[in-house]
Amino acid sequence: MVRLARVEYLGETVLAAQLKGGDGYCDLSSIAKDAPAFFALSSLEKQKAKDLIQSVSSGHNELRIPSAYCKLLAPLDKMQVNKFLGIGMNYVDHCQEQNVPIPKEPMVFSKFGSCITGTGDPIATDPSLTSKLDYEAELGVVIGKVVPRNATLEIARQCIGGFTVVHDVSARDWQLEKNGGQWLLGKAGDGYAPIGPVIVTLDELPLDVAQNAGIRCRVNGETLQNSNTSNLVHKVDGIISFLSKFMTLYPGDVIATGTPPGVGCFRKPPRWLAPGDVVECEIDGIGTIVNPVVRGPLLSSPSKSSEGETMRSRL
Repeated sequence: MVRLARVEYLGETVLAAQLKGGDGYCDLSSIAKDAPAFFALSSLEKQKAKDLIQSVSSGHNELRIPSAYCKLLAPLDKMQVNKFLGIGMNYVDHCQEQNVPIPKEPMVFSKFGSCITGTGDPIATDPSLTSKLDYEAELGVVIGKVVPRNATLEIARQCIGGFTVVHDVSARDWQLEKNGGQWLLGKAGDGYAPIGPVIVTLDELPLDVAQNAGIRCRVNGETLQNSNTSNLVHKVDGIISFLSKFMTLYPGDVIATGTPPGVGCFRKPPRWLAPGDVVECEIDGIGTIVNPVVRGPLLSSPSKSSEGETMRSRL
């Protein structure tokens, strides 16, 4: 059972496993350099990793990374994400709140690796660019094996590496009112996809459990989204199979599978994110990512050494 994380520790970025109860991390850098490399390990090598995690959990401290002495980063390096895809209108209850038909096939849009940040990193709202910044909690799927073209549902399931939480930050004015109706600019701003806190592999979070998990979004402690992934219109394996008709998916690619009802743009009156807000996106079995909203231009992707200082300087 592995909860993969990326942490900055002693000046280095290392792959680690979150220990039970969130009590620190086990350094996995001797086994794999990153999540896609971990997914590619043989069964024997993955068992060695699990044995190592168990050993550290039992008190062998030479490979234990204390939470207080490291910074938790996004579980994927944004520079290594080949594709970051999103699925719109993919919760039954989200369609119902808009009084729109349930899509017969996945509604696909794109984000980019440069959207990715981690828990604790700021979400910038630039009043000169957008006045309608919105929140969306989503189940994220991380691809673990190359998905060949025209993959069956069975093959699609075999290619899942794990699950993470995605906050699909959305500038609704650019998504819905500008740019000729194209969603891209409203979805793909720098910092518009906090993910994490970890990637949970399927041996800990099987597909059927991931698709029957509570999903919530809170802003300043107020629960604004509260649903269950069982309400997904198009299930995870069906989404992957559908995408494979058009493109090859690679290890480390991310799919945000859609958001439940309660988003700001469909509230009356609308509830837009503002500087000083703190957004929590949570999925049972995975965890919670927490991101403050700050005023200013979109944040360019910071270097790993400057992430913490960048956040503090903008609050």
